[in-house]
Amino acid sequence: MSAGVDLFRPRLARRRFVGRVFQGLCLLAGLASAVILLVLLLHVAWGGGGLLSQSFLTRPPSQLQPETAGVRPALLGTLWLMALTLVFAVPVGVGAAVYLEEYSRRSRLIDLINLNIANLAGVPSIVYGILGLAVFVRWLLGSRSLLAGALTMSLLILPVIIIASRESLRAVPKSIREAAYAVGATRWQTVRHHVLPAGLPGILTGIILALSRAIGETAPLIMLGALTFVRFAPGEWGDQYSFTATGLGSWLRDALNSPFTTLPIQIYNWAGQPDDIFRRLAAAAIIVLLVILLSMNAVAVGIRAWQQRHKTW
Repeated sequence: MSAGVDLFRPRLARRRFVGRVFQGLCLLAGLASAVILLVLLLHVAWGGGGLLSQSFLTRPPSQLQPETAGVRPALLGTLWLMALTLVFAVPVGVGAAVYLEEYSRRSRLIDLINLNIANLAGVPSIVYGILGLAVFVRWLLGSRSLLAGALTMSLLILPVIIIASRESLRAVPKSIREAAYAVGATRWQTVRHHVLPAGLPGILTGIILALSRAIGETAPLIMLGALTFVRFAPGEWGDQYSFTATGLGSWLRDALNSPFTTLPIQIYNWAGQPDDIFRRLAAAAIIVLLVILLSMNAVAVGIRAWQQRHKTW
């Protein structure tokens, strides 16, 4: 027995040494990533911080006078795109998650659907751009419009929303469902009044994180023909509209069918220009995009913290 212990001790020491080396390498990798990110942020802030102002957010872009250029069409186009994507993707994604988790029974079809959802979550975004170009632009809508872009981005984030929503619903204890059934509640009443409220914070977190991914996508929008230079934002109000049902309907229809651009597309356009002023404009637009992205992620973190504080099960 003692001979076996003596033979094992050198191996144990070596394993501990290898573990400490691996821990140090992981620490160095994390520090290197943080330093690189910090350098990039400081470089962007140094290049574009001086151009940030209220007028930069309210002026259109300009190729002839870049000193007075702004990001208003790209900023409003991004907000329009995210709002429409939210409207299209959330009901379908959450509804699909509720059905798959609460109503469906194990079968080959359900297993195939689950496998496809998991695979679609890892498909490159350019593939969704090709799909949107074939289905929405050339078949259903016939135009490269804001609506086609929103539908394509909805397909992009739909698997993420479904997976996140299913995980949130799965985390709700079965005792909540059994208690509701014990007092005579139907399955829909149980899902509506107990399961969904309990899983709502996690669902909202998944939705916001999915939108955070969509807001930075460029490849699908390039495939759909998002313009790199637009002076007018979607939904610009004009004298031809009125505050009536017909006027508002015409305004919404024109907004959905209008050409658009987004902040990533505008950054891509400015970054490819030869003059230094355009690179500074791209850096300023990157800061605006980062502020929007970090704000959305801050909301997700706040929802998660609220969930942990108010968890009652």
